[in-house]
Amino acid sequence: MIHVRTSFDRPSADVVAALGRFSAATIHEAQGRKGALAHRLKPVDPGMSFCGPAFTAEAQAGDNIMVQVAISYARPGDVVIVAASEFEQAGSFGDVLATACQSKGLAAFVTDSGVRDSADLRELGFPVFSGSVCIEGTVKETLGTVNRPIPIGGQIVRPGDILRGDADGIVVVDPREAEEVVRLCQEREDHEADIREQHRRGDRTLIEVHGLAEKLKAKGLVVEE
Repeated sequence: MIHVRTSFDRPSADVVAALGRFSAATIHEAQGRKGALAHRLKPVDPGMSFCGPAFTAEAQAGDNIMVQVAISYARPGDVVIVAASEFEQAGSFGDVLATACQSKGLAAFVTDSGVRDSADLRELGFPVFSGSVCIEGTVKETLGTVNRPIPIGGQIVRPGDILRGDADGIVVVDPREAEEVVRLCQEREDHEADIREQHRRGDRTLIEVHGLAEKLKAKGLVVEE
């Protein structure tokens, strides 16, 4: 059995940068409300954000040996993302490994398990997203896989998929659809900018601006004046 694959197709840096201009929520909405990872996967600091290709790993719950293997083989710009059976009662990653990631130029670290040293991680500034924060340590015993499709946060994430994370959560984008998603994101941004401007002018009601009048009428909304 091959545990570690080191070669896979990565998206272009231009496409990654283009997607990175938009929020995770905007991307999720623009691509048809798909790709959102479970809401509990959040940054240890709300100011942390990232966009980059997935460098996937699957680890045994409570064991971080494959976390360290994945970090060792990841390349600058990669997002190391580890599925560990959503085991929250473990601090599988901390400031030492974050320093290693940052020194290698990685884009972020994501796990559905727990992390620790959260104050130090916030000070370091390297983007870390996790399912929990836990002081309990891990063992280094069981081999897993690197750069195979992984189940995480209710999605299947494949090596080279584009991940965008911010304060609100994480979304995954199929790189084959990325250019179209960028176009749809820009359309959505332009539309919302127009809506915000209409609200600032204040000459129409919210129901009018959002085009809700006919829908509310059809549903039988009754308002007592």
